[in-house]
Amino acid sequence: MTRPLAELTTMRIGGAPRRLVTADTEAELVEAVSGADAAGEPLLVVGGGSNLLVSDAGFAGTVVLVRTRGVQVPHHSSCGGVSVTVAAGEPWDELVAQACEQGWSGIEALSGIPGGTGATPVQNVGAYGQEVAQTLAQVRVWDRTERRVRTLFAADLDFSYRHSVLKGSMAAAGPGAVTPRYVVLTVTFSLRPTELSQPIGYAALADGLGVRLGERVPLGEARAAVLEQRRRRGMVLDPADHDTWSCGSFFTNPILTAGQREELQRRAAALPGAPGSVAPEFPAADGRVKTSAAWLIERAGFDKGYATTQGRPAGLSTKHTLALTNRGSARAQDVLAVAREVRDGVRETFGVSLVNEPVLVGLEL
Repeated sequence: MTRPLAELTTMRIGGAPRRLVTADTEAELVEAVSGADAAGEPLLVVGGGSNLLVSDAGFAGTVVLVRTRGVQVPHHSSCGGVSVTVAAGEPWDELVAQACEQGWSGIEALSGIPGGTGATPVQNVGAYGQEVAQTLAQVRVWDRTERRVRTLFAADLDFSYRHSVLKGSMAAAGPGAVTPRYVVLTVTFSLRPTELSQPIGYAALADGLGVRLGERVPLGEARAAVLEQRRRRGMVLDPADHDTWSCGSFFTNPILTAGQREELQRRAAALPGAPGSVAPEFPAADGRVKTSAAWLIERAGFDKGYATTQGRPAGLSTKHTLALTNRGSARAQDVLAVAREVRDGVRETFGVSLVNEPVLVGLEL
């Protein structure tokens, strides 16, 4: 009997896979993935398990648990910067901590994010004004279609908000696909040798640090402030705190066309009890705008602790409305039930359809 995926995911939900393989080396990772593909088996590659909601029925295929390790610095100079190559299984926050200790600037605002380093470029992980796309130089991947190792450079990855070619290759595989065509082996970052953070680009973080937007602070101070912000929101893993038994943000911030934006603002302005309300807007590509999923959720009537305070086994975090949490005994369908209520409520109120951020394994929202 293999281990249930509940033991390998931060949501702590999920049945056992048919087969579980642990890859401690790059060669073992390639062998496990290519072997499952050659056998025609469904494949799920798991790093830190922080972006997965898995069916209680488990996974009818092979799960490859990525436990590769290693941080190499092939180049370090004051002019050319610091080149850092990291194995896919290296815990992300340990890498960020090491970068701050070594004086490598560029990923400090991504402190406290759970999961493996190999997952970060897939959805272009970002927080507090930084994104992986800003420092990523290249990734080495196993191409499951061409059955060979390839190097993809930042320009090849077509990064956008919570998206990349890597993530898109999973969607291209069709409904139900849970592993991209490209399985990340190593990630190389280009960081800056300085004891100071990059310019602070997030208002709440600047307030917490007592500085203006655009100012820089010592790396250790930036990391500590980010971790404090995340703890307040229940976004730093803590086994004793059920608010952290989650996938982090369950919904992405919607990207709207001009027409969708106008409709949203029309409905926001007509909100009962809050006439004249204006939904937040942030510039996005191609003349579109990004708005806040958390704002939409709260204004649609779903407060922090929704379902949680009603005693249901799954519900919104008591600290942050974007996190759907396991209160200790939740099953996958309990989480989906709350997610559907929130999604449908936002769509009915604002005409905006929220999209789930975590990968759903054996499930549909």
